[in-house]
Amino acid sequence: MPLTTEILALRDAYVRAGVVGPQWLNDAAHVAAATVVRADAIVSWNFKPIVRLEKIRGYNQVNESLGYGSLAIITPREVRLDESDN
Repeated sequence: MPLTTEILALRDAYVRAGVVGPQWLNDAAHVAAATVVRADAIVSWNFKPIVRLEKIRGYNQVNESLGYGSLAIITPREVRLDESDN
């Protein structure tokens, strides 16, 4: 997916808000792209800059302040394809 000006602006908003530092621009762009295309969720093992409660809250605070909806950010272990595995 190309990095549009909308995605880059949202990525930069995450950095300005202190959700992540500039060393995490690629990860912030990943979250921004998913947000802009209105993905249901991001599934990631990337714990330091993405899959941490305070990061998830920060991304979603920025998203909501700019008129985007919340984005679910989860680990692969939380994804269940077969509902019969109870």
